[in-house]
Amino acid sequence: MASRKLRFALFGNIYQAKKSAGIQHVLSFLYEKEADIYIEREFYDFLTCGQNIDVDATRIFEYDDFDADFVISMGGDGTLLKAATHVGDKNIPIIGINMGRLGFLADIMLEEIESALEDVYNGCYSLEEHSVIMAETSGEQLGVCPFALNDIAVLKRDIASMISIRVSVNGEYMVTYLADGLIISTPTGSTAYSLSNGGPIIASNTNTICLTPVAPHSLNIRPMVLNDTAEITIEVESRSHNFLVAVDGRSAKCRETDRITVKKAPYTIKILKRNDSTYFSTLRKKMMWGADNRN
Repeated sequence: MASRKLRFALFGNIYQAKKSAGIQHVLSFLYEKEADIYIEREFYDFLTCGQNIDVDATRIFEYDDFDADFVISMGGDGTLLKAATHVGDKNIPIIGINMGRLGFLADIMLEEIESALEDVYNGCYSLEEHSVIMAETSGEQLGVCPFALNDIAVLKRDIASMISIRVSVNGEYMVTYLADGLIISTPTGSTAYSLSNGGPIIASNTNTICLTPVAPHSLNIRPMVLNDTAEITIEVESRSHNFLVAVDGRSAKCRETDRITVKKAPYTIKILKRNDSTYFSTLRKKMMWGADNRN
């Protein structure tokens, strides 16, 4: 049980008003506990100016200029990915409150907010450790944060033709994909973009990286699972002589001469889970995994 004042950093969805509906419940609970409340600047402006919500914050911060005991992400999985980018290597657990649709990572529902936060104060929770991957380029630095909790994708920019993606692993040539792109995903990201392109579901506690092609021009190209100690080097040939690198959805334009290296980041992201929430129960509940609808 927490015997000291706790500090919470709040991130939220700033595009849909309904996805901030639970903020009053969170704030009321934290006020009652006399917690320190730090709010990310964009979310604070959205609440106070856009929603006319009175917020008594201890501090307003921008980007990663904060320290806290816990981060609260209010929105969907995209909001949690954004929060994870700001958390980086701070080693602060993220509490994901689902105000969106699926909520695979952010799996605490609106009606569970107060009981979940009470569990935090009582120490009744576990922490899931999620690996992070990073992208480096031989040319100019990527124009986006290079760290991904879900995936890093190399994608074509033009709509007319596929690209050639030459992949080496730890310096050894592996294969050349002729495809619309290639997704390099963590186990966390295996249920996201990779899954929609035929990739496997990979349990979150495995030390792996998965390579999944996007619309490959071959029937004998399949996803490949590697140990996450692997260093993956990517060289692209494109008719337009450029391509995109998307890091958890944040995209940057690269030139054909840029060589991309993807490898495990030197830190992990911790996501808080209630004691009655497990990976497989979430798969069954959120993804309808194993559901039999024949009756």
